[in-house]
Amino acid sequence: MARCEFCGAEVDFPFICSYCRRPYCVSHRLPEAHECPNIIFARPPNYVREVFEDRLEVPEGHVRPILTSELKQLLLAWLVLGFCFSVRDLTTPRLFFTTLLISLGTLGLGFIGHELAHRYVARRLGCWAEFRVWPMGLIMALIFALASGGRVIFAAPGAVYIFPRSPFSYRISDRENGLISVSGPITNIGITLLFLIISRFGTVFNLIGTKGFYVNLWLAAFNLIPFGVMDGQKVFNWNKTVWALLTIPAWIILFTLPVI
Repeated sequence: MARCEFCGAEVDFPFICSYCRRPYCVSHRLPEAHECPNIIFARPPNYVREVFEDRLEVPEGHVRPILTSELKQLLLAWLVLGFCFSVRDLTTPRLFFTTLLISLGTLGLGFIGHELAHRYVARRLGCWAEFRVWPMGLIMALIFALASGGRVIFAAPGAVYIFPRSPFSYRISDRENGLISVSGPITNIGITLLFLIISRFGTVFNLIGTKGFYVNLWLAAFNLIPFGVMDGQKVFNWNKTVWALLTIPAWIILFTLPVI
């Protein structure tokens, strides 16, 4: 037995609003009927984006994207990271293009999976979320890769920006932030295990699997660094035990691997 949040009537089987997650009776089940504070999220995505565009918190150093399409921004970031992970073979054109194709395949699954995991969890928590490219991050990734010969990769080409669930709320709780943030590295760790299995299936698969294993482990470990706007900082603020259980093994394994 529950009570309607709007009129207080007792209800055996209440309707749960998809936008504010509260129980209502049959008469007040619709967002309009109970004056839902999150009714804006019942509108088309473009409308939501326009409403929040001006108040979207952009981390220091980030700029609003030039490319308007989320898909275009994901593709741009994917191509730049694929190039950075192939820089070691830049002086050998034939080998470079082979490495680039492998990097795009292995990195593509890891990078896009990582960002879409953030996006999915955020939306499941009732927020609006979409990927935005970080131009300075792309430039830094290229500089680090070229200067180090591909040995150091600055893997921060952009991020999934989160709109709070309510138009009257300007922040997301530490728990929600932690859950959204940890989903990306966990996805990379899962993909790492997938590529580890693939590497056991012969010569060609060994090359692809080994590369995929290394790239996704690096993405997970790098993003778990507890600094600034990194996923690791948000996970650390939410639950230090979860952060340690993911981060310490990832970095230990990464440092004990031969450079690929």
